[in-house]
Order: sequence, then C-alpha cells, then structure tokens
Amino acid sequence: MTEIEKMLSGQIYDTVAEGLVERRTRAHALCVKYNAIAEDKEEERKQILDQLLPNKKKGVHIQGPFYCDYGDYLHLGENFYANFNFTVLDCCDIYIGDNVFVGPNVSIVTPVHPLRYQQRNLRFKEDGTAYDYECAKQIVIGDNCWIATGVTIVGGVKIGNGCVIGAGSVVTRDIPDNSLA
Repeated sequence: MTEIEKMLSGQIYDTVAEGLVERRTRAHALCVKYNAIAEDKEEERKQILDQLLPNKKKGVHIQGPFYCDYGDYLHLGENFYANFNFTVLDCCDIYIGDNVFVGPNVSIVTPVHPLRYQQRNLRFKEDGTAYDYECAKQIVIGDNCWIATGVTIVGGVKIGNGCVIGAGSVVTRDIPDNSLA
C-alpha cells in the first residue's frame, strides 16, 4: 500500500512520502494565485479553482483567502459558498453537500495526530528531511447546511442534512439531520 493510499484510508502515513510534498506544494501555489486575483476577475479565479478543485459541482463560490492541502480530496456540492479565510486540510476525503454556506474563518481539518508524543514527534530521514506520522479521517457535511463564523470541524465527523453549526463551535462528533449545534 502506498503512503497516499494509507493517507486516504485513515492509516498512519509518512507526511513527506514521495508525491505528497509535490502535490501539497502545487495546491499551496494555486491557493496563493487564487487569493491574489481580484474578485472581479471571475474567469481567472474559476480557471484556478478548476485546477485546484477537480471534484466541485456548479455554482461554487469561494470568497478567499482560501487555503487547502491538496484540493483533490475536497468534494463540493452545487451552490457551495465559503466566506473569507476558508481553510481545508484535505488529507482524506471531505464531502460537502449541495447548498452549503460557510461563514468566515472556518477550518475543516481531517488530520488526526497521534496522542502519544512517542508517535507524534518529528522524525528525520537519513538525508535530514523532517517528517511526522499522522493519519486522517473523512468528513461528511450534508445538504442545506450553514456553518457559521469561526467553526472548526475535525476529522471523522458527519454533519447531517439541514444543520446549522453555531459560531465558534468545534465539531468533534456526529451531528444528526436538522440539528442546531
């Protein structure tokens, strides 16, 4: 199993394994480009989002600044909107349904670092490259949700359809359909 396959399946993986650093660097560069383009340059911004987010449906609008680790594992439904400072660490699949609105300063993060420092601390390869072990857990957000200002959603949770996640919340467990959390 490759390190990318381990990453996507929720297993412990080497964060600087072949291919991962290059893919993150590419995504980070595209985010910088996207964030530097004025909002009235819609076609230029769309072209960058098309490269960065191959799994998005129509009607996606991301205000910017926007940051993601890969972009490849972020699946956005129709009519998705994200306000300023949207941060996504997509080291595992993130599925976001249709008609989801995301307020400013929201983070959706799939990485789960080991709790024991013996597993979590930095390691060094023979060439001196620093790396760590981590795993990632999928996130699912249903249709017709509103994720308010300053929310953090951590790996391994599912937010049901029709939910409102209140400002400043940290979502660490599943939220059933049509809930206010």
